Amino acid sequence: MKIETLAVHAGHTIDPSTGAVSAPIHLSTTFERDVEGSYSRGFMYTRNSNPNRSALEQGVSALEGGVEAAAFASGMGAAMALFQALEPGDHILAHADAYYGMTRLLRDVFLKWGMQADFVDMSDLDLVRKAMRPNTKLAWTETPSNPLLKLVDLAAVANVVHAGGALCVCDNTWAPIIQRPIDLGIDLVLHSTTKYFGGHCDVLGGILVAKTANDFFERVRHIQYAGGAVPSPFDCWLILRGMRTLPWRMRAHSENAAKVAGFLEKHAKVERIHYPGLSSHPQYELAKKQMSLPGGMLSLEVKGGRDAAMSVASKTKLFTRATSLGGVESLIEHRASIEGPGTTSPEGLLRVSIGLENADDLIEDLDQALR
Repeated sequence: MKIETLAVHAGHTIDPSTGAVSAPIHLSTTFERDVEGSYSRGFMYTRNSNPNRSALEQGVSALEGGVEAAAFASGMGAAMALFQALEPGDHILAHADAYYGMTRLLRDVFLKWGMQADFVDMSDLDLVRKAMRPNTKLAWTETPSNPLLKLVDLAAVANVVHAGGALCVCDNTWAPIIQRPIDLGIDLVLHSTTKYFGGHCDVLGGILVAKTANDFFERVRHIQYAGGAVPSPFDCWLILRGMRTLPWRMRAHSENAAKVAGFLEKHAKVERIHYPGLSSHPQYELAKKQMSLPGGMLSLEVKGGRDAAMSVASKTKLFTRATSLGGVESLIEHRASIEGPGTTSPEGLLRVSIGLENADDLIEDLDQALR
């Protein structure tokens, strides 16, 4: 099936008891045993498994081209389970320009528990090779990166990491549908399903998709039900519903973002624009190679630094000044102030999530805010 068809049907079945086309939400926390004490219907307790969560995991796994998936209550919950599946003393190689919440999780939590980590620019393959150690077990990539939209050559990095005997994971939150990490050799794909999968800024979730069934992913599964950081049945239902329109929304987000980026690139008040769909992006050719569309996220650096950027963010009328991304509404934020002490984001940088409004209206709003 083509991706649009798969998004509509994966994880969805007609309810056998009623014929309902829209799946029911199974709110029950516990399920009846059979006479002999078994669970032939497949469900025992919602922390272990639930019909809505199973449907979500099957649907997202099929969409990403994986064999199985594990859903969590948030993207960070999924990342935490991934790291918990490692052992003290294991080494993690992480992208230097990755989501600050992930780097904070590694530094503030897991390094204290005996994990080892190095943060390198994974767009430089030589740095990746040099950073690999005998005890490297996992390489964490993120592309496009947050917030500078740097790209990682997933196929090339996967080859280096696999040669060192480690697994490679890609945070694909910014590029669902339009980037296929598993097809490029990545072992595990992570999504904050809060973002584009949900698509309406009204549900929290995360998911890990595995390319192959193996002992490592079984440990992730064990942590999922043992730790209990699982999404509610209703949250699973919402995310799976959002997935049905995901291919079409990603096209519209990308189309709008490309128009806005082209306008901003020529604006006198903009010092720099970060968007992989522009030929001026240093990795434009890589973007064309591994992404079918450039996506709906961009960052702009305003001339005049922090104060000027803050002024622009405060003057927008259609863009909501808020954290998050991937919803139908456009959002804008001053990234350095969100990340706080230790941020590597330029002080003049605004991160923008382009929504599904008319692109001309968004351009007009940014133009008046930049004056």
